[in-house]
Amino acid sequence: MIAAIHQPQFMPWLGYFDKIAKSDIFIFLDNVQFKKNEFQNRNKIKTAQGWIWLTVPVLYKYPEPIDEVRINNRIDWRKKHVRALEINYQKAPYFQDLFPEVKRFYAQDSEFISETNRASVLMLLRMLETNKKTVVASALGHLPEEPSERLAAICESVKADTYLSGTGGKHYLDLKPFNKKGIKVLFQDFKHPIYMQLYGDFIPYLSLLDLLFNCGPDSLQILEGTE
Repeated sequence: MIAAIHQPQFMPWLGYFDKIAKSDIFIFLDNVQFKKNEFQNRNKIKTAQGWIWLTVPVLYKYPEPIDEVRINNRIDWRKKHVRALEINYQKAPYFQDLFPEVKRFYAQDSEFISETNRASVLMLLRMLETNKKTVVASALGHLPEEPSERLAAICESVKADTYLSGTGGKHYLDLKPFNKKGIKVLFQDFKHPIYMQLYGDFIPYLSLLDLLFNCGPDSLQILEGTE
């Protein structure tokens, strides 16, 4: 069984879902330190003027782990996101089909960014029409502090015999903890597809929402490079 592990991100990009698609079980690494100004509370969408951020405001106090970071719900960020998506994607071919699900997501109340991020990932998986087993790392009990040992322990905990690492893992991952547990390590080799977008030249590394609104039922095949 192949396990993939990643911090919960907000409305993630295509490479995040490529990792999920290539695994049998996906673990949200929600009990590590929150990283400000990355992708744990924001992601990109395309507009006629280029890309912009969709940002979830947070009340972060260093060094809080992701699962303890609260959302600043005094700011009406949900309304702002919905409006931005309507303005910029209403002419996309599959916007009308998929937007009701997006609006249901934004109608949910949540106090913590980890919960909102997981909900966004699960929504996007439903829109891709693919099912995956997911687990949160914080539910697995005590885990080692050392990063590679922690990842290997998570794989062992969910009974995975293979760990699918991101490409960047080649530069930092210590294979010894995996070898000791008899866990094989694979590295992701994601090649970003080019697909039809609104507004001129193609922009990569956007939220998966961009692919879904533009390509609808073909999105999973495009993501996997099988179309």
